[in-house]
Amino acid sequence: MSKNSKAYREAAEKIDRDNLYTPLQATKLAKETSSKKQDATVEVAIRLGVDPRKADQMVRGTVNLPHGTGKTARVIVFAVGEKAEAAVAAGADEVGSDDLIEKIQGGFLDFDAAIATPDQMAKVGKIARVLGPRGLMPNPKTGTVTPDVAKAVNEIKGGKINFRVDKQANLHFVIGKASFDETKLAENYGAAIDEIMRAKPSSSKGRYLKKVVVSTTTGPGIQVDPSITRGFAEA
Repeated sequence: MSKNSKAYREAAEKIDRDNLYTPLQATKLAKETSSKKQDATVEVAIRLGVDPRKADQMVRGTVNLPHGTGKTARVIVFAVGEKAEAAVAAGADEVGSDDLIEKIQGGFLDFDAAIATPDQMAKVGKIARVLGPRGLMPNPKTGTVTPDVAKAVNEIKGGKINFRVDKQANLHFVIGKASFDETKLAENYGAAIDEIMRAKPSSSKGRYLKKVVVSTTTGPGIQVDPSITRGFAEA
């Protein structure tokens, strides 16, 4: 939906720009203001009160959304032998080692997450400059460097998402599809906020959640009251 289109303007008129909505109100509005021509993705953008330039204020983590994302993630795994076989059995889309690294060096990036066994990380480091900027580099902190690759594949395909603050102190993540019930969207939102609150750096002073906006990929942004950190599915 183009921002200049009549449909977008009509959708934007349903939103009070000066109001801070509850998570449930925001997810309901996101559904109502989304284009009906496609099942749009529902996204959350948060401005955090941290300084990402400081190592002790980096915010990152993972969360298992209780209702999934509405999309089956494409997952690749760097592993060999029995671990590779376990990854294949768990439903990984691509499994390999040197051959998979060469494929990525050749331009292959059609995946949403990458997992590696610890013994493969020295090799995977060769493509860190490719994977890192895209948020795809396996990392022990997000559970994507692990000997239990089957569990990691199942979690990601089941709705596990990663979040990481960017250089401007913003977080972006998905909480589902516009076709989801608003209560399920609010519960997914709540699960993510719980983890983000747990990841708050002890050195972060002042307001941590400075601004929260919910939107669909086809609709206008809706500001959520950042002080609401409990009772996410309540009106």
